[in-house]
Amino acid sequence: MKTTFSIALDGPSGSGKSTIAKTLSKKLNILYLDTGAMYRATAIKAIKLGIDTFDEAGVKTFIDDIDLQIKYVDGTQRTYLDGEDVSEKIREPHVSMAASNISSLKPVRLKMVEMQRKIAGSMSCVLDGRDIGSYVLPNADYKFYITASVKVRTDRRYLELKEKGHEVDYDELYKEIEQRDYNDRNRDFAPLVQADDAILIDTSDMTVPEVIEAVMNYIK
Repeated sequence: MKTTFSIALDGPSGSGKSTIAKTLSKKLNILYLDTGAMYRATAIKAIKLGIDTFDEAGVKTFIDDIDLQIKYVDGTQRTYLDGEDVSEKIREPHVSMAASNISSLKPVRLKMVEMQRKIAGSMSCVLDGRDIGSYVLPNADYKFYITASVKVRTDRRYLELKEKGHEVDYDELYKEIEQRDYNDRNRDFAPLVQADDAILIDTSDMTVPEVIEAVMNYIK
């Protein structure tokens, strides 16, 4: 009898899937694995080494031996790179685009997926990303595709960054989100797609509690 289960949430940048995943993990008392944090930390490693985040050959020089650890401290995920807690650093605006670039590289995805599958195979968890249901966990028990319009996603991200004290240009942010969508959907390896068996939820006109209720109705 199966005692663990997995939930896969996919969707474009800013659709709200991370917020949904975190809320679900608390509600169901299961692990939330922030896969995006892993790619962001990898991008920081490349930046530190002076390697372009699109340079596959350069990234190959460190990816197999990357010292990346995910730890849970007081119920929240902390991301450690080379022993340093980079949980705040990975959220800086310039890291977002770098993470989008580096996540398109096959060696990076293979390494991260290997780590993610290992974690997901050992306990009940919820994962969010671009290719969780389609590639990382194709046999996930529950799959959802969380999306929203580009304008709604830009509005959300803009407010989030302003609240954190970051100076941000709205039009530039809009273009960046469009570019990230293009990168994610058109990368050669494991692009962003809605898995055939994933349930589509458009959050454009929904509150977080409404989305959680919709997801929970399927899980029940």
